[in-house]
Amino acid sequence: MDADMTTLYLIRHGRTDWNDAGRYQGQADPPLNAQGRAQARALAQALRSVPFDAIYSSDLARAHETAQALAEVTGLSVQLDPRLREIHQGEWEGLLASEIQARYPALWEQWHRAPLTVRLPGGETLQELEARFTAALDDISAAHPEGTVAVFLHKIAIALLRCRIRGLSLNRFWEVIPDNAAWDVVTWPLSDGIHRR
Repeated sequence: MDADMTTLYLIRHGRTDWNDAGRYQGQADPPLNAQGRAQARALAQALRSVPFDAIYSSDLARAHETAQALAEVTGLSVQLDPRLREIHQGEWEGLLASEIQARYPALWEQWHRAPLTVRLPGGETLQELEARFTAALDDISAAHPEGTVAVFLHKIAIALLRCRIRGLSLNRFWEVIPDNAAWDVVTWPLSDGIHRR
């Protein structure tokens, strides 16, 4: 690994009841459900032998709870950073996908066809999300040069990074959404190569 490159394990949180229902979470704060807690424990066991120097997490409960499972097996504490939150979905937060489609049919179609052109009503753009969470990753990398760090965050942020690494337009992030409790390993600042789990 190049000098000053940090290895980041980018980990999506476990499942929630809102995931199961198809309800938009954004920056709303539902906790993990039983399946999500089991996913967090399994993830912690799978990664327990990785020599992490630190654990960072979004301050939303679903990410923090998932991170805490890894903290318990590594002896590290979880450092919370609100910049790692999911995209702010504004008026869509708490609604079912079917409700959004019925209330905002044109914007729903645009969000799925050309999301880079959309500001979610009362919320953020993809560009604002990317600027926010990459600033956090820059700071994490600077604090742990040549280190290995677990970072717990959310699906759209991870999908945007997958697009960047693969040379895809961010409009295609829907094609590369990570599963709950899945992780990608990247070097930061970004370089070629991604390892998906």
